[in-house]
Amino acid sequence: MNTANFPWLTTIILLPIAASLLIPFLPDKDGKTVRWYSLVVGLIDFALIVWTFYSQYDFANPNLQLVESYPWVPQLDLNWSVGVDGLSMPLVILTGFITTLAMLAAWPVTLKPRLFYFLMLAMYGGQIAVFAVQDMLLFFLVWELELIPVYLLLAIWGGKKRQYAATKFILYTAGGSLFILVAALTMAFYGDTVTFDMRAIAAKDYALNFQLWVYAAFLIAYAVKLPIFPLHTWLPDAHGEATAPVHMLLAGILLKMGGYALFRMNAGMLPDAHAYFAPVLVILGVVNIIYAALTSFAQRNLKRKIAYSSISHMGFVVIGLASFTDLGLNGAMLQMISHGMIGASLFFLVGATYDRTHTLMLDEMGGVGQKMQKMFAMWTTCAMASLALPGMSGFVAELMVFVGFANSDAYSPTFKIIVVFLMAVGVILTPIYLLSMLREIFYGPENKELVSHEALIDAEPREVFIIACLLVPIIGIGLYPKILTQVYDATTIQLTERLRDSVPTLVSQESPTLSLRAPDLSHK
Repeated sequence: MNTANFPWLTTIILLPIAASLLIPFLPDKDGKTVRWYSLVVGLIDFALIVWTFYSQYDFANPNLQLVESYPWVPQLDLNWSVGVDGLSMPLVILTGFITTLAMLAAWPVTLKPRLFYFLMLAMYGGQIAVFAVQDMLLFFLVWELELIPVYLLLAIWGGKKRQYAATKFILYTAGGSLFILVAALTMAFYGDTVTFDMRAIAAKDYALNFQLWVYAAFLIAYAVKLPIFPLHTWLPDAHGEATAPVHMLLAGILLKMGGYALFRMNAGMLPDAHAYFAPVLVILGVVNIIYAALTSFAQRNLKRKIAYSSISHMGFVVIGLASFTDLGLNGAMLQMISHGMIGASLFFLVGATYDRTHTLMLDEMGGVGQKMQKMFAMWTTCAMASLALPGMSGFVAELMVFVGFANSDAYSPTFKIIVVFLMAVGVILTPIYLLSMLREIFYGPENKELVSHEALIDAEPREVFIIACLLVPIIGIGLYPKILTQVYDATTIQLTERLRDSVPTLVSQESPTLSLRAPDLSHK
């Protein structure tokens, strides 16, 4: 068998989707068979992902690999076209890893288990497709299809305000998707040829004004998903009502779709416009970091506190993307992967804590660490990872963004000093609200009413296993980041060169810096 020509990516995408279609026919009364079936399918697909990239992927090659293309609507040049490079391959692995753990986290689900695991498996394939497809119209379709399972998972298995949260989620994200469709069609029909192939679209010679409008449309759409202030308000509501496995998918994967699309389309396809929008991205990133950190202080609901913390950390991704340096872009990619695992671990612990205390209000907790020592240890370790403790992946990622932006020659020294100072303030705020949160949950006198009414049992082996699976790569990457950065380094270097080539003053020996104003590209 010639493994080089086998459709690996198509198989990885379609396997969980096809498996989900068999769930209605499985003989099962209490949901046990369905959950074991789904977990096994998830493990098989994740193992297939790891083996495929280990045996078929070349880390030194910055271009698309494992490319597959099959005619779909030849008259419009529509194809089932998939491929991965350094921007998408790590996120495909992250998707398989987090989704498989989310299925294990969903073990206690008893309400409509067939439908629940059907949606989880369908999302599995759909999320991988978002990172792998190389056709603009196909990208829009899988982006939209992925919204339906999330809406149902929120609306059926969420909390008391689940209908409100699900409706807000679908309105925000579907509204943003309209900008993707309009921008994609505009780019596809631009010029003498009509094509939806991403590589062909990226190779077109667009007028600058056209690029600016399309970039703005994409930015609005992906700012919703990332999320970026002020289009972020759906996320705290969604997290506030979601269950633990849905939390893990939202924080671990869905937010990364917005960051990936900014890399792939905004920066990769529209580099000249990116030069103009980069200062705006930096400012938005700083606002995300400071505003969300301060808002997290004020939250008394545990889920909403972690949700705003998640928004704050994603601001580093935006700043890294706008740094015009290899180190900054590498840091932004590392932050996406790192935050995916750290966010998933924290939200899983939120769900596990709620299962025991039946409250999310910090005022109603206190002293539970005396009876839940394993939970306390896991919470503390994951919180340390989130506040960027040295030796954890978050520290390396944020440090790379810091240094990458500080060494950038694309901005004036004054602007860089202000931005770096504000980023540092955000980093200082994070341990304050996270350590304060730990104190309110686990330290101090016991809440007698809570202890007398609830059985505060410690973490069970399944929960310890899930957190251990997440902490191993978090600590491993923190101690030896090259194990991950070498995967995408060649691709980010190539992207950085293209972005710098779009700004004449960055490749000129006479003018080493840019002011906050957009550069002059008229002579390009």
